[in-house]
Amino acid sequence: MAKDVGVEPGFPSKDYTDPPPAPLIDASEFGQWSFYRAVIAEFVATLLFLYITIATVIGAVRNAGCDGVGLLGIAWAFGGMIFVLVYCTAGISGGHINPAVTFGLLLARKISLPRALAYMIAQCLGAICGAGLVKGFQTAFYMRYGGGANSVAAGYSIGTGLAAEIIGTFVLVYTVFSATDPKRNARDSHVPVLAPLPIGFAVFMVHLATIPITGTGINPARSFGAAVIYNRSKPWNDHWIYWVGPFLGAALAAAYHQYVLRAGPFKSLGSFRSAPSHI
Repeated sequence: MAKDVGVEPGFPSKDYTDPPPAPLIDASEFGQWSFYRAVIAEFVATLLFLYITIATVIGAVRNAGCDGVGLLGIAWAFGGMIFVLVYCTAGISGGHINPAVTFGLLLARKISLPRALAYMIAQCLGAICGAGLVKGFQTAFYMRYGGGANSVAAGYSIGTGLAAEIIGTFVLVYTVFSATDPKRNARDSHVPVLAPLPIGFAVFMVHLATIPITGTGINPARSFGAAVIYNRSKPWNDHWIYWVGPFLGAALAAAYHQYVLRAGPFKSLGSFRSAPSHI
């Protein structure tokens, strides 16, 4: 019986297929309805995300110390909404709902540059509209209780806030890569775990850790939408943290997954090969 070409003894062939890198610029996307449908899905998902989460934040601050949901409830609102919205939009747009996630996937060549830019614009516009709906429905409470806008809390330095955003976004984007890895999907195909579940849970856990520090951004669109509608000096003064931190965290997560865990460049050169376990 003939051997499989290119497969060495002791190294079974892969039972999964890595998708080819997305082209940096794919002009053909602009002629496809699926492209515009995905952009619309990102806009609507981010709008809903901001509406539910900002309304939860306003309610929690208004009822602090009484019957409000508190920090734990806010974290659940953010994580739960990400779980729901990623589940709903994953098959249409990939369920990014976050410019940092989009940026990380762009660096990993999972999406093209035009699609990434279109997603980011849609996400920011959706965030503005979502926060605007909250203000429109409860203007007095919105302005009185901070509008859900992010800023570094008193007692914490700018450096601490930046580090919190970098690490928090690293956790999120690292989870996104792990949950959507074709190798993991092939290996764990018998386990009925949806990819949106660990992603939503990562958002929940990061919020528990960083709400007291930065209010938790890890999503530039979320911070931008709230800052635009609330429009006060403190959120704007600290706003750069909520772009620089998440983008740095996303870049680090993409590099870690692609170059360390998956060793993509080394595999393509044929210089690295995972050794079989003898344990």
